[in-house]
Amino acid sequence: MQRTLFEPEHDLFRESFRGFLAQHVAPHHDRWEQQHIVDRDVWIEAGKQGFLGTAVPETYGGGGVKDFRYNAIIAEELANGGYSGLSFPLHNDIVAPYLMELANDEQKRRWLPGFCSGEIITAIAMTEPGTGSDLQGIKTRAVLDGDHWILNGAKTFITSGINSDLILVVAQTDPGKGSRSFSILVVERDMPGFERGRHLDKIGMPAQDTAELVFTDVRVPAANLLGERGKGFHYLMQNLPQERLSIAVTAAASMESCLATTVEYVRNRHAFGQPIGALQNSRFVLADLATETMAVRVLVDRFIAELNAGHLTAEEAAMAKLYATEAQVRLIDRCLQLHGGYGYMREYSVAKAFLDSRIQTIYGGTSEIMREIIGRSMRLG
Repeated sequence: MQRTLFEPEHDLFRESFRGFLAQHVAPHHDRWEQQHIVDRDVWIEAGKQGFLGTAVPETYGGGGVKDFRYNAIIAEELANGGYSGLSFPLHNDIVAPYLMELANDEQKRRWLPGFCSGEIITAIAMTEPGTGSDLQGIKTRAVLDGDHWILNGAKTFITSGINSDLILVVAQTDPGKGSRSFSILVVERDMPGFERGRHLDKIGMPAQDTAELVFTDVRVPAANLLGERGKGFHYLMQNLPQERLSIAVTAAASMESCLATTVEYVRNRHAFGQPIGALQNSRFVLADLATETMAVRVLVDRFIAELNAGHLTAEEAAMAKLYATEAQVRLIDRCLQLHGGYGYMREYSVAKAFLDSRIQTIYGGTSEIMREIIGRSMRLG
């Protein structure tokens, strides 16, 4: 199927980003996986070439074009290459909207130039050891003391937790007020009392640094409150649809890449005197996988267009994440099976895809949470 989502300028952007990956990422990604973190230099180079903050106004060094299709291209090409160590989608798709929509002029001047240049790597800290997907169960607390907030608590599973310079921390500022109990505070690198906890050892995505964060009487300037006090939960709900669609974009591209690799493998691998692909079971399995991959692609592309038009709902984003990520995990599992014993070998891309993909149905809200969001919207009782 020919995709109709992109214009010629998007194709040029994709070609440019592919060149960046070939020169600055491909030669180093294996080493990053061994050291469990990417070099900061790659962020600086990405900033120089205009791949960070594409939607940020040019005044602050960004691309000045609010068009999620550029974000999608970056996520797709990272997935195609298996470059799971680079958290550019977190930076561009998830954190950028908070800074652009909620930061005041002074904050934008302070943070956005470094955001776009790659000198400031960002993260968002929602999940806690005891909360998981239950955001209203957040215990991290901040108490106003003059012109500072005194922040205490802990976060876990924080992507870019080691490399990050700017962390959006969701904390209780007004306990007992329900959904208005939470605010977003921006914690900056080396603030006294802010410590990185364990650099977490994951089963997949080893080059992407994921960490625990600990806040002990951290004095966060009142000037680092993002948006309005007590509206943190509202802001999270407002921005989660784009985050979830971003995850679905990665799923769709990963499915296409893994399917293509598997088709090539079964054409060339022989058993019982013929290519594995000539066996009826292989044909039937791959026919099902090709059909589901196409269905995911059509769904995701349509929802990218809906997001750009400002029409994507929370329920639709949940549908995209649920369907795409569950399909991704199933497809990669079946593709690994078709590789036989070689599929279990890390030197084969399907093995890496198998490990990297498993988180997709968990972060950004588990599949169970997605089903709850969709089910509630149906007003069943």
